[in-house]
Amino acid sequence: MPHAFASTLQKFKTRQGATGQFYSLPALAKQFPKVSRLPVSMRIVLESVLRNCDGKKVTDEHVRQVANWFPNADRTTEIPFVVARVVLQDFTGVPLLADLAAMRSAAQRLGKDPKRIEPLVPVDLVVDHSVMVDHYGTKDSLDLNMKLEFQRNRERYQFMKWGMQAFSTFGVVPPGFGIVHQVNLEYLARGVHKDANGVYYFDSLVGTDSHTTMINGVGVVAWGVGGIEGEAAMLGQPVYFLTPDVVGFELTGRLREGVTATDLVLTVTEILRKHKVVGKFVEFFGEGTRSLAVPDRATIGNMAPEYGATMGFFPVDEKTIEYFKGTGRSSEEIDYLEGYFRAQGMFGVPMPGDIDYSTTLKLDLGSVTPSLSGPKRPQDRIEIGKVASTFKELFSKPIAENGFNQSADVLATRHLLKLGEEMSRPTPDNPPTPLAAPRFELEMEANKPTLPSAHALAQPPRTSVQDITIGNGDILIAAITSCTNTSNPGVLLAAGLLAKKAVEKGLRVKRHIKTSLAPGSRIVTEYFEKTGLLPYLEQLGFSVVGYGCTTCIGNSGDLAPEINEAITQSDLVCAAVLSGNRNFEARIHPNIKANFLASPPLVVAYAIAGTVLKDLMTEPVGVGHDGKDVWLGDIWPSSDEIHKLMKKALSGSMYRANYGKVKSEPGALWQSIHGVSGETYTWPESTYIAEPPFFEGFTLAPPVDDDVSVQGARIMALFGDSITTDHISPAGSIKDTSPAGKYLISKSVLKPDFNSYGSRRGNHEVMMRGTFANVRIKNLMIPARDDGSREEGGVTLYRDASGNVEKMSIYDAAMKYIGEGRPTVIFAGEEYGTGSSRDWAAKGTQLLGIKAVVARSFERIHRSNLVGMGVLPLQFQGSDTWQSLRLTGEETIDVIPDPELTPQSDAKVIVKRRDGSQQEVTVKLRIDTPIEVDYYRHGGILPYVLRQLLEG
Repeated sequence: MPHAFASTLQKFKTRQGATGQFYSLPALAKQFPKVSRLPVSMRIVLESVLRNCDGKKVTDEHVRQVANWFPNADRTTEIPFVVARVVLQDFTGVPLLADLAAMRSAAQRLGKDPKRIEPLVPVDLVVDHSVMVDHYGTKDSLDLNMKLEFQRNRERYQFMKWGMQAFSTFGVVPPGFGIVHQVNLEYLARGVHKDANGVYYFDSLVGTDSHTTMINGVGVVAWGVGGIEGEAAMLGQPVYFLTPDVVGFELTGRLREGVTATDLVLTVTEILRKHKVVGKFVEFFGEGTRSLAVPDRATIGNMAPEYGATMGFFPVDEKTIEYFKGTGRSSEEIDYLEGYFRAQGMFGVPMPGDIDYSTTLKLDLGSVTPSLSGPKRPQDRIEIGKVASTFKELFSKPIAENGFNQSADVLATRHLLKLGEEMSRPTPDNPPTPLAAPRFELEMEANKPTLPSAHALAQPPRTSVQDITIGNGDILIAAITSCTNTSNPGVLLAAGLLAKKAVEKGLRVKRHIKTSLAPGSRIVTEYFEKTGLLPYLEQLGFSVVGYGCTTCIGNSGDLAPEINEAITQSDLVCAAVLSGNRNFEARIHPNIKANFLASPPLVVAYAIAGTVLKDLMTEPVGVGHDGKDVWLGDIWPSSDEIHKLMKKALSGSMYRANYGKVKSEPGALWQSIHGVSGETYTWPESTYIAEPPFFEGFTLAPPVDDDVSVQGARIMALFGDSITTDHISPAGSIKDTSPAGKYLISKSVLKPDFNSYGSRRGNHEVMMRGTFANVRIKNLMIPARDDGSREEGGVTLYRDASGNVEKMSIYDAAMKYIGEGRPTVIFAGEEYGTGSSRDWAAKGTQLLGIKAVVARSFERIHRSNLVGMGVLPLQFQGSDTWQSLRLTGEETIDVIPDPELTPQSDAKVIVKRRDGSQQEVTVKLRIDTPIEVDYYRHGGILPYVLRQLLEG
């Protein structure tokens, strides 16, 4: 059919005289005058809707709805957003690839052409989540960690190699190049694209990782989705979302001397989390925004999941062009980027009054102060001068108040460690102990931190083994890690300069602190070497351990057994300090309870201080070689010092040379991986990859069942607030006593070879056993102990038909209930599913037979994922909670939604008690859009999409 707005297809010209076709928003504004005052992010969405208007998936009414976006309106209409591309990281990408492979297997079983299952937009998978910090503190840490990574993940990488040859639009950036979001920012993002007909359009994407929003820093509309939504997007489905509010965030002034982009983003996170921006776009504008370089903008965009927004968007301007030039993009594509945005009337940062926003906020950059965030949530910002006092207060506060529920009398408890000589930080005269066996945990213990032997500075004297004690507040992990900060040359150079000044004054890091430097790309190491800062970082133990998402995702590796034992015996509240974005309970390390987010230079400073109980504003960081106190101000770099080195951090030729190796020189380890070939996967026996069960019994016709109610359900768990996707589906280590550990042992997998939950996401047998298996999750159905504390771990009370009660793992109880044909439900508090866009948090929930989750509120991605897996999300209204319903877990539950599943309609939850009484409460059905109704009725988004592809 002819395009409904054909007159908007026009031509534009660039500065260099080149021309191109585009769908002109200024031309559309002649019909819809509001377009010129729409937020920039909404105009990018509008262009996609306009360009893809085909009268079927995207109609002319959709164009009118977006063009007439009103700042304040009831958000009931959905937008079909067709993205330009999809990015994946390997933890979420592998299960997505497994789903695609399973779709092809299902098609083959039905006698259909498996090639119908093919990504319709470019897909890039960046392998960045698999490297662990086993080795650290030595020059060969990177090499040793990568070798271990390939040993552990060979089966996964073989599967990726199959995907590369099976799908024509599926590409892989091999391990060792960097973190997906930094690689996206520095390499994959193009700014604008051109289709086969010569029509130019905005870059846009969804990614299977929450921090996809980092790319918002260069004017790309993008956000994180679960793997199941990402899969639909790559198979040609629009990304459907409710028309959003857009919060305008005006930045004024400039950052003060000594204040970093990390301090700014922690402040922004605190402000926006309080403002409740979940499900909203946040768009930055004003003079202060103009002053921020792209890496600073990207740092703020990165943490949109932490402040709850769908994205934190920055428009394209001269700083964007400068960044694209500095990172090696071609002059031709930069010319088209600028020309296209100018033609759309969207080049430059808007000023106050230019745009109609739903609401506006304001921050003077000059008011931002050095800060950390923690110890359990990223939005809990603490000014650096209050870290010690805050930790002391939280130490004895109850868990419900974000505390640690410890007696103040034991705050000063110290535990003596006898670690043996190998725990001493090796020197040239005392080399590290050689590896004794090819077992990963032995390798980890045998390779302790070392000083770089080539460094000319005098080495500090070794300390005797007996003087090591650890106590509450002691820092045991200090990590420069995560895409949030390792993409920002300013804060990384600040860390290197601080390390240089510290070493020159004779400061050092205690040898039992696990230090690591995990850059987001090889570029970081290159400019650290060019500026001469790497040896100073290495001397403090911050040697390069890998190029990937390490400590921030929980791949911190283990601590020495003696340290773990000391923490457990004395119930110590020890700390980690990392330049990351997530610090939820048990995420960084299961035995480290206090985790603080900080800028890279502060990570180094706290590693030297060794404890969060030291106030770095009023106490010295340490004592120098001359016996004098060294203060933070003595080693903190100035902005002039940082800026002098910045030119070496941005060199277009350096970026082009690095990323040119992705295909030409991917590395010997990657080239040694060989996968099976063919259009369909053969599903060889593996504990890493298994055919998922989502298409068992699949038919081309959707199931016909008018009864959408849930009857006679048992309560699987009663949860409090802020249950994260880490709680629901942990990514870290697998305990041998857990259901997943027992399963692996039954398959003859040795404990040192367990790897992590994240690396085994391609095997549903592991992942469903790992659902609700976080060691820190608390099922409040389990009665409190005499002292008021709660048991931790994924356990529940199973109740049989006779009323007998038995405590067991949630997985074991789920299997019993499924065997009985009895559905189950979960109740929770605020912010259920906050955190990473972890599709297995929804997939595992479904495979455990849980039919509904009733919560006070949901995180955006997890709510969508629950619907996408056929699980009903229901939201309490008013002041109702499961506590107000006096639930204990003994009850049975009926859920009765509107038979038509009308989006956001009322539903009934009926509580049936043992004494025969009943109580009814009205909740909101959080199936939010009409397309989600279709997904749910098909049994989930995956069966829906497969039926469309095979019937098309």
